Amino acid sequence: MTEPRIAATADVDPSATIGIGTVIWHLAQVREHAALGEGCILGRGAYVGPGVRIGDRVKLQNYSLVYEPAVLEDGVFVGPAAVLTNDVYPRSTDIDGTLKRDGDWSAEGVVVRRGASVGARAVILAGRTVGRYALVAAGAVVIRDVPDFALVAGTPARRVGWVGRAGVTLREESPGRWRCPRTGETYIEADGLLAGPESPAPPSPERENRSHTAPGDPSQMVLGNSSQAAPGDPSETVLGNSSQVAPGDPSQVASGEPFEAVPGGPFQAAPGDPSQVAPGGTS
Repeated sequence: MTEPRIAATADVDPSATIGIGTVIWHLAQVREHAALGEGCILGRGAYVGPGVRIGDRVKLQNYSLVYEPAVLEDGVFVGPAAVLTNDVYPRSTDIDGTLKRDGDWSAEGVVVRRGASVGARAVILAGRTVGRYALVAAGAVVIRDVPDFALVAGTPARRVGWVGRAGVTLREESPGRWRCPRTGETYIEADGLLAGPESPAPPSPERENRSHTAPGDPSQMVLGNSSQAAPGDPSETVLGNSSQVAPGDPSQVASGEPFEAVPGGPFQAAPGDPSQVAPGGTS
């Protein structure tokens, strides 16, 4: 490992802690008392708020915004222009017209667990948790906690599948039993949650052909624009950066009830579902 590499045009506060081997590119900003682990990459224009905690081998792509007091565990990926917000009830002023300052509102940070990925232009509402190895699709708006290994997409985001540690969409072998086509690891579903993985099975010709993807595999159209994706790797198109977030009513905030799977089709809000989304990201 080498010492951190920080571009001359980056703005890193002297009180921030930067781990060895971490690279911070042009125009990125790391605020006071933030802590970055080892081997991280911060792309051009990325923002890390005061006191944010980031683990090892985390990638923040260009212009991603991580507002305090967020926590990102080891191996997290945040795609281009994704936003991790922190204000549930955003207002510029109090009711008397006084401009709000620090201490006039309560920040609620997003938590992204180990190995999870957040797609380009996705928005995570304040106080939400993205579970281990979960995958948030490009342009999704997350208004509820995301379970471990869940693949969520849409506005508001809903679970549309499961992914394994390799980031590939899992295939159901039998009711409640899922297998990763790349690694052979198996996972068990119970009560709407996924546990695992178990030990991988012996190699098979299907898993040896890593370039093969099943027709209709959601991972082909969900993420995208990973700066170092291998040719044919589903991650090339899973975090993409062209999806748009639908406008919503800023006065509505999600209640945090668990995700429900949506069997195919467009991601429409169920009757009575809190589909409006509040803007966030107050610095």
